[in-house]
Amino acid sequence: MLMRLSHDIGLIFYDIVIARFDIWAAFGVLAQFVFGARFIVQWIASEKAEKSVIPMGFWVLSIVGGLMTLVYGFIRRDIVIILPQLLSIFIYIRNLMLIAKEKRRVAEADLPT
Repeated sequence: MLMRLSHDIGLIFYDIVIARFDIWAAFGVLAQFVFGARFIVQWIASEKAEKSVIPMGFWVLSIVGGLMTLVYGFIRRDIVIILPQLLSIFIYIRNLMLIAKEKRRVAEADLPT
């Protein structure tokens, strides 16, 4: 039984990594790396500030990685990827809008009257 399982796992691995790997699979893997890099950016910024912070780079990587993943989902015609990415990208953009609004509010408050 274990021999059969190890053989089947080997075939699945071969199918995913070798037989079915194409330019779009490479693009999808790259999209996931870009998307995942945002957590490294957030972690470094938090360590420097010695508190939890979410820098602008986190949102930029979220949007870029999300858009790349969305493209991958459309190419693969995978609704499980497409729907959550559409919602997520909207949330990331909305966060950037809120950040810009706050910066304008602070800038206006700093103006001499």
